[in-house]
Amino acid sequence: MADMPAILVAEEDFNRLSTLIEKQGDSDAADGLDDELSRATLVPLAEMPAHVVTMNSRVRFQNEDSGKEQELTLVYPHEVGTGEGKISILAPAGSALLGLSVGESIEWPIRGRNNIHLKIINVAREG
Repeated sequence: MADMPAILVAEEDFNRLSTLIEKQGDSDAADGLDDELSRATLVPLAEMPAHVVTMNSRVRFQNEDSGKEQELTLVYPHEVGTGEGKISILAPAGSALLGLSVGESIEWPIRGRNNIHLKIINVAREG
């Protein structure tokens, strides 16, 4: 995998996500998320800059390879089915987005396909 940018993760999110990883057991999704969290700098949510992707952030990002833009809310797996426009933290692109800032890009491997390159365009915090 290419060099990964440093990320900021809210302490509260880190604690919940660590529990989620433990419950998932040995899975590619949990391993990918664990790798993301291992390079995180923890910050209290109240001190998190507004331009950083956290759980429940509404994120507009661009697939730099296709030019396609999407806007999704980063959620926990059990929240995905509660409406459109949501992406699970356990989805490869979901865990790739966590902790990135507006303007940052990341290369993310997709099993059986070419890597994708995602660039953060906008972040808005929800609820």
